[in-house]
Amino acid sequence: MAEHAVHSPLPGIFYRKPSPDAEPYAEPGSRVTADQTIGLVEVMKQFAEVKAGVDGTLVSFAVETEQVLSPGQQIATIEVD
Repeated sequence: MAEHAVHSPLPGIFYRKPSPDAEPYAEPGSRVTADQTIGLVEVMKQFAEVKAGVDGTLVSFAVETEQVLSPGQQIATIEVD
């Protein structure tokens, strides 16, 4: 099956959850849709949603929560349907 790499749209800090006490947007092994949010990138208190981009199964995250990202850095891998 084909794999799709999800990349950071901008530099910032990556978060897998909408808030510290919330559940993660998605876990490895879960089904995702193209328009589903899988994380957030924060830059100067502004948050940008990171969408899956394809329908499939989230294989893994390439970064940890609260990791600093560079623009274009890979965030996750999705196995495409």
